[in-house]
Amino acid sequence: MSKKLLEIQNLKSSIEHTEILKGINLSINQGEIHVIMGPNGAGKSTLANVLMSHPKHEITEGNILFEGESINGFSADEKAKIGVFLSFQYPEEVAGITVENFLRAAKSAVTGEPVKFLPFKKALREQMKLLKIDETYGSRYLNVGFSGGEKKKNEILQMAVLEPKLAVLDETDSGLDVDAIKVVAEGVNTLANENNAILIITHHKKLLDYIKPNYVHVLLDGKIVKTSDGSLADEIESKGYEWLSNQGGV
Repeated sequence: MSKKLLEIQNLKSSIEHTEILKGINLSINQGEIHVIMGPNGAGKSTLANVLMSHPKHEITEGNILFEGESINGFSADEKAKIGVFLSFQYPEEVAGITVENFLRAAKSAVTGEPVKFLPFKKALREQMKLLKIDETYGSRYLNVGFSGGEKKKNEILQMAVLEPKLAVLDETDSGLDVDAIKVVAEGVNTLANENNAILIITHHKKLLDYIKPNYVHVLLDGKIVKTSDGSLADEIESKGYEWLSNQGGV
């Protein structure tokens, strides 16, 4: 029997006194891939930010449980250390720090242990080969001069190196062409296993042409209004979101 990793109970949040999340309920088990879809402004990225303790977002009600423990008061780095990972919609450029050095420092910060240079370099090359990333990528400055697709591949590489229990991918397919979407999808499919879980946040179904989720949830106006299997994404593709606006619940 798979273990429950994440349980969100009636989660409400606000930013500068404006309520954004209005009662989110969501449960994710090990070995599952969940997708949250919704139009712009529905609260999708807000949910990702709240899950990772963005300082501008305040939890006003509800609970976030990770492996049965409330993590409402955890900082972003504390959540990273227990196995929660967030892939950013708009990754930052960091001049002067190579991808390899960044990943080694991140691995050390998450595990709390020093990471030996040579074994890490070998493991990183293996991950790059698995994800079809050129080895020279590791010596480039983090995201500096990267294309949109390269930035998103770097996020997937981070996920591979850090080995989180729960990976939240916030619109990781945003602005990508078909080839880049395929690369990201292949990375997700490669890294998904029975011991972790992945939550993908998106507003269209292109990525789902290559990833088969266990559940698709529709988020509208700060609430999940419907949950189903992957066929729900096809309905949204053909009908849009308006037909779901009066669902009022899952």
